[in-house]
Amino acid sequence: MLTVLACRNAVSREKAYKLADANGLYLHVMPSGTRSWRWKYRIGGVEKKLSFGQFPEVSLARARELRDEARRILRSGGDPGARAATPETLPTFEQVARDWHKHQSLVRAPRYARQILDRLETDVFPAIGSLPLGAISAATVLKVIRSIEARDALVMAQRVRQHISSIFVFAIGAGLAETDPANIIQPTLKPRTRSLRPAVLRIEEARELINAVEATTDAFVGTKLASRLLALTAVRPGVLRLAEQTEFEDLDGPAPLWRIPAAKMKLARENKADAAYQFVVPLARQAVEVVKAAAIVSDGRPYLFPNTVKASRPISDSTLSKIYRDAGYQGRHVPHGWRATFSTIMNEMAAQNDNVLDRAIIDLMLAHMRGDVEAAYNRAAYMPRRRELAQIWADMLLKDAPPAASLLPID
Repeated sequence: MLTVLACRNAVSREKAYKLADANGLYLHVMPSGTRSWRWKYRIGGVEKKLSFGQFPEVSLARARELRDEARRILRSGGDPGARAATPETLPTFEQVARDWHKHQSLVRAPRYARQILDRLETDVFPAIGSLPLGAISAATVLKVIRSIEARDALVMAQRVRQHISSIFVFAIGAGLAETDPANIIQPTLKPRTRSLRPAVLRIEEARELINAVEATTDAFVGTKLASRLLALTAVRPGVLRLAEQTEFEDLDGPAPLWRIPAAKMKLARENKADAAYQFVVPLARQAVEVVKAAAIVSDGRPYLFPNTVKASRPISDSTLSKIYRDAGYQGRHVPHGWRATFSTIMNEMAAQNDNVLDRAIIDLMLAHMRGDVEAAYNRAAYMPRRRELAQIWADMLLKDAPPAASLLPID
């Protein structure tokens, strides 16, 4: 049988575990450290579980009293699980969600795990976080999702529904819930009818976009430089946002490049810690000019494109999106769209020249991973031709455009 000291000393482990007391009562310890009382019983040969609340709020003595009361109900032919649930005896949605998140953080990339928690804290916990799981119906979840859809954030709404559903599946496995109300509402979500990442797909349109963005009068010069470098390199916006000055090499030499750490790339979690998966971007002459100009603006700060409010942080996710909207490109082009622009225009050129190898190299330049070849090309595969294609793209895109230095403020 358990002792109070054993309950107090029950520490979290990588996986949930049980500490048995007697007559089906046990203390369930989650990876987050949450300790809750459970009682296992059978009705008609079917195993069921009942929660008596969390330790130490519910003491060992009180848990035994609740178990004994439930056993009396069971002996009289009733189902102890049919009793009215109260907030004192059942964990809240937020408590279970945080346990689920801690478990997920073991297998998710830190940045993505943080994004998931941000979504829950912003859109879910304020609405249903304090409710016991049994009090959350499909209609309750749908109300949460509709509030996100009302912002026209259809992709976010679908992701949040998936998170809530995963939390309920986790709770079912832990014996804390019997149904997943978030799964039931899936067919009712608004469809994503619009292109998620609109992009201009002709070189003339791409040049016009560059000019429009850089002509925006109220945009910070660092943001304009970030936009130009994004267009020239076609990296993912998240990678550009986190670019640090130490990642750029040989800017005054014959082979300038941007060496992006594996931790910043879109990779499986286990590969993010492997230096073999770093990605090398050859820099065209115009890209070097942008990096040098941005270094002047950032004035020695670690990030090449620092936040204008908190200089120790990088620009936010929405900074580039806003400058495109302000330039009149809402619904026509988003920052991530440069990857489609580069791919479409360069692949069309390769097709016209009947150059199959170039088409494969263009795919590599976009860091499109292909299973076991990932590490092989991340370092320097086809680097001479990748450098040539990067320069061809830069010359086409910035034809007749002023140099990056012209964007800098005049002293």
